[in-house]
Amino acid sequence: MDFALTEAQLEIQRRAREFAQRELAPGVLERDAQETFPMDILKKLGDEGLIGLQYDPKYTGKGLDYLSFILVVEELCKVDSSFGIAYAISSTFTTGIDTFGSEEQKMHCFPRLFSGDAIGCFALTEPDAGSDAGSAKTTAVRDGDEFVINGTKHFITNGAIADYCMLIANTDPSKGSKGLTAFLVDLKTTPGVTIAHIENKCGIHSAKVTELVFENCRIPADRMVGTEGKGFHYALTALNAGRLGVAAQGLGLAQAAFDITRDYMMNRKQFGKPICANQYPAFKMADLEVEIEMARLLLYKAVWEQQQGVDFSISASKAKLACTNVAMHVTTECVQNMGGAGYMREQHVERMFRDAKITQIYEGTNEIQRLIISRDIFH
Repeated sequence: MDFALTEAQLEIQRRAREFAQRELAPGVLERDAQETFPMDILKKLGDEGLIGLQYDPKYTGKGLDYLSFILVVEELCKVDSSFGIAYAISSTFTTGIDTFGSEEQKMHCFPRLFSGDAIGCFALTEPDAGSDAGSAKTTAVRDGDEFVINGTKHFITNGAIADYCMLIANTDPSKGSKGLTAFLVDLKTTPGVTIAHIENKCGIHSAKVTELVFENCRIPADRMVGTEGKGFHYALTALNAGRLGVAAQGLGLAQAAFDITRDYMMNRKQFGKPICANQYPAFKMADLEVEIEMARLLLYKAVWEQQQGVDFSISASKAKLACTNVAMHVTTECVQNMGGAGYMREQHVERMFRDAKITQIYEGTNEIQRLIISRDIFH
């Protein structure tokens, strides 16, 4: 086994780290307070060549591997996890279209996405269909050369800013989840699409999570993705890749909070010595470092499986479960280790603590990940 990153991966990691420090760090506290998403920085990320890393160059992708993408998510989320998850969710959309969409559909949106001129979203969840995603009620009825879509999608990350959406709707409600079909929708130019409201969240403040309402929304029939009735399978496939992105978000949050706290403990003196000279908090940090490293290895192993073209669904669930639990645990302990300073916004760990919680919830709650893993154990 070779645990070393390649030279190309190290270069991508370095460029992403420098980009995050240069472009994201200066305004991250203001964006969090004002809940604004920086589309101009997304464009700069595209100009930097850090979007579409894992996709075919014929669609203007970079032809690199999935780990390169994961490394970018991790580095972005160390500085601004709201921006990092928006980047990752757009890739979940892209994965779905890349895997199951037509050549025309890919060429329709990939060049704009990879240049940073556009962003995507993935619309599966509904007000009454969260973990039970197969019970989605949004309908798509065939009318000649069009489909007419009606329904409401809920908690859609990037929904308020997205240009493109992979929408899961029911073309045959009598079949339940087997009647679900995927569609590519141009959100900004298709009549009948409404942003109902933007969610007021605990964390990831500058990420735009919204409710999308589709009212007699007509799209061309050739915007159906893949085969009718296969939408639930397509959604689960995209979610497997998406879980690796959320795991990378959690890992980035944990590592960044740890690094900030380590520096604080080395410089903050109490009772005549640095905090890190006290065995109890120093030992806690040792345990946290081990947890972060274990989570990183689980994530990178899952990514390796994905790159080998084998079924990585169980490993994706394990990585998502481990990395997001580590994010919550590490950020909580880091706030505590920094005392009152850790609770103040200017130290960043307070924001990371708030951002970490959602990682245990979206892209399949950690309870759902345990269900998936336990079924594999006892199958």
